[in-house]
Formats: sequence, C-alpha cells, structure tokens
Amino acid sequence: MSRNDDVVERNAATTTTTSSTTIRNRADPFLVACRCFSFLTSLAAILCIAVNVLSAVRSFKHASDIFDGIFRCYAVLIAAFAVLAETEWSFIIKFSKVLEYWAARGMLQIFAAVMTRAFPGYIGDRRDLFLLQSIASYLLLACGVVYVVSGILCIGFLKRARQKQEITREQATKDLEELERHREELEQLLLTERV
Repeated sequence: MSRNDDVVERNAATTTTTSSTTIRNRADPFLVACRCFSFLTSLAAILCIAVNVLSAVRSFKHASDIFDGIFRCYAVLIAAFAVLAETEWSFIIKFSKVLEYWAARGMLQIFAAVMTRAFPGYIGDRRDLFLLQSIASYLLLACGVVYVVSGILCIGFLKRARQKQEITREQATKDLEELERHREELEQLLLTERV
C-alpha cells in the first residue's frame, strides 16, 4: 500500500513541476505594433497599386496619354515591390539587402507615393479617382516618412534584435517542453519497471 501512495505522491509532484515550468508566451508589444504598422503600410501600397492600375487602364483605353500609362505601370511595379518588402520574406531581403534598413524602405514607399500622386491633371472629370489617388499617395507617403524617421532612430535594428530574442525564447520553450515530455516518458518507463 505504501508503494502506491508513493507513486501517487510522485505523480502529484510531477504534475506540480510540469505546471510550474510552463512558460507563458506573451507577444512583445513592440513587435505587435511593428506588425500592425507593416500591415497598414502594405494596405496603403496595395491601394496605390489599385489606383495606378485604374489610371493606367484609363490612360491606355482612351489613348489620352501613353506616357502616363507607362508611368503608371512602373508605379505599380514599385508599389508591388514595396508590398513584398513589407512581408520581409527572406528571399526578398536576400535579393535586395538594402530593404532590410527602414530608411531605405521608407524612401521606396515615398517614391511609390510620389509616382502615384504625379500627373493629377489628366484625371480631370474623374474626381473619385483623384480622391482615391490622393488618399493612397498621402497614406503611403506618411508611412514612408515614419519609416525614414524610424530608420534614422535605429528602430529597425531594435526590431530585428527583439525578433531574434523572440525566436530564441520560442526555441527555448519548445526545447523545455520536449525535455519535460521526455522526462515524463522516462518516469513512466521507470514506474512500469518497478511494478
């Protein structure tokens, strides 16, 4: 009977130890804010893409100005590149290492915003397109300015350091959970051998 009581006490102690070593993974508020801002910037760039596509189609359709249509196509490519830069895919960062730095990313966004805002006189009778173009360009321009200022203040470096710390913390948590699971398996094996 004492042997069973001993096993129950060990299991209770193991449960207490396992629950006390469980680490809560809270998201870093700074990284969450960076992700939200990145999402907002991506939306602004996508809006710029949509506006430039509409302007290019209108320009090519009416044959009003082929130069404006070609210009809008380049603006679409640059804004699409800005969206890809916001995803921070390793392929994009390896392809264009300069976009890892926030000041350069901000200058790209400012350039895309200026290209979106260029040639407003051709819209004339389409006030809704002009309004959409203004909103898209000023929103992306504001995001670009924030990126440039943040890049100058080395916020991007801080973000990368915190991301590395978060990845290290997640890996340590996974390793700890794996060790706990392995320890429990070994204890079970030890208990079955004793019985």
